[in-house]
Amino acid sequence: MGALRTPREKWVEAGLRALAEGGVEAVRVEALAKALGVTKGGFYGYFADRGALLTEMLDAWERESIDDVLERIEQEGTDPRDLDELARQFTFSLDHLIPIDLAVRDWARRDQAVAERLRRVDNRRMQLLRDAISTFCSDPDEVEARSLLAICAAIGSHFLAADHPGRTRAEVIAHAGVILSRPPGDAGR
Repeated sequence: MGALRTPREKWVEAGLRALAEGGVEAVRVEALAKALGVTKGGFYGYFADRGALLTEMLDAWERESIDDVLERIEQEGTDPRDLDELARQFTFSLDHLIPIDLAVRDWARRDQAVAERLRRVDNRRMQLLRDAISTFCSDPDEVEARSLLAICAAIGSHFLAADHPGRTRAEVIAHAGVILSRPPGDAGR
């Protein structure tokens, strides 16, 4: 009986961890093998080269960022009018995805194919927000603006270093979600 091979998914997970920690330059076969405690020879049983691993990493990121979230929303029966919950789930609800998403955004600045992948993911996120906001807002310009603000708050909050006197960042983001999910003209809190 031969030695057990490290599963393909473990290489992808290790690659995503390296991406999150050090950017795409940190995704090196030898370093991943060392992190996994295996030889790099097993890598080539699954992947033709580093590029193939990078593609599978992006596939895994996209699947977890979009498809898995949509499936979870459907299974939980989330009300499409519950914009705050939809935005929370759809825009970085899983803490481990935040550094990966930010690393993909950085990588996309230097790689057109990654930029196209990121555009596809963000377009799908935006469409979910549009769909949710459209349940209480009929003005297409306002729907688009609210969707943009919601996704910018979710992404931008990870880059902002400002303090929020008397409040936590999470409280301010949650309140912004309430404001964005309030029907036009609704002055209630």
